[in-house]
Amino acid sequence: MSAVGAPVRGRERRSVSLIFKAVHDGRPYPDHGLSTRDWAMIPPRQVRMDTLITTKRELALDALLADDSTFYGDLFPHAVQWHGELYLEDGLHRALRAALQQRNVIHVRVLDLDSLTPVEASPGTSTAAIPAQPPVPDPRRN
Repeated sequence: MSAVGAPVRGRERRSVSLIFKAVHDGRPYPDHGLSTRDWAMIPPRQVRMDTLITTKRELALDALLADDSTFYGDLFPHAVQWHGELYLEDGLHRALRAALQQRNVIHVRVLDLDSLTPVEASPGTSTAAIPAQPPVPDPRRN
């Protein structure tokens, strides 16, 4: 995705490429309660970084530059799909490091909350009008 830059000293507007789709401060989606072990059960998939919305506005430069920043954590960032958007919940430093290496696609574990939340019925409809939903898997079961 790109954004339009503001004119600078009489120059015309130009398109500026962004790393992420947007930068937010906080999570707009409900708490999912997944542990690190639960996240490990979700297989990583390739995601374009310009489709991710970060949930953190700030990062620690020392963590970004550390060689062992993923030594104790997951190798893959974690994202949550909510209302059709992908929110980068964990792994901002890893994603930014990939962007600094000129990569625009990264492997991410994605929790799809859109497929796990029930369909809401509009007023005046019966339950027969609600499409059947697959059972919600319990990520804590082995």
